[in-house]
Amino acid sequence: MQELIDFILRTASELGYLGIVLLMTLESCFIPFPSEVVMIPAGYLAHKGEFNIYACIACGVLGSILGALINYYLCFFFGRAFVLKWGRYIGINEVKFAKFEAFFNKHGEFSTFVCRLIPGIRQYISMPAGLAKMNLKRFIFFTGLGSFLWVSILVLLGYFLGQNEELIAEYLHQILIIIFILIAIASVLYIYIRKKAKNEK
Repeated sequence: MQELIDFILRTASELGYLGIVLLMTLESCFIPFPSEVVMIPAGYLAHKGEFNIYACIACGVLGSILGALINYYLCFFFGRAFVLKWGRYIGINEVKFAKFEAFFNKHGEFSTFVCRLIPGIRQYISMPAGLAKMNLKRFIFFTGLGSFLWVSILVLLGYFLGQNEELIAEYLHQILIIIFILIAIASVLYIYIRKKAKNEK
């Protein structure tokens, strides 16, 4: 892991903000590696004064949206069959895709927001959104909002904790627990509001 972090630090230092955008674009589409290894080192470089912390967050969000749009348009134009045919090479099978699709169909636009906060899922929720031809502006808005929250957390961890891997892992674990609790609460509120709106029609 340390070798990977060192590589990310070198890449980010050499390519600057463009490196953050490119790496987060890859992370957000179909390349299976965690955003933590990009944005936490970026936050550390901001702490050292090599980057601006706000620019790091902006570049991370931009990369997340660009990667999400790749997945969105893959399904928008080529459909489920194309993704299932080629997705098996990057860990996407029919069962996994069906779960993402069912979650999106149940929760709609809300899922494109909350799933950006869940590791291992954030990359793939864009696919059923594209398959359902979700409104592009709203897709970008909800994806960007969720990405902003997640990227900000990672950058701030890197900024304040530096390269202390054990402390970062501990705090990240606690943050994930809080996020899951907040998502559960938000989901209940969302379902309640949606049902109430339907009953009032």
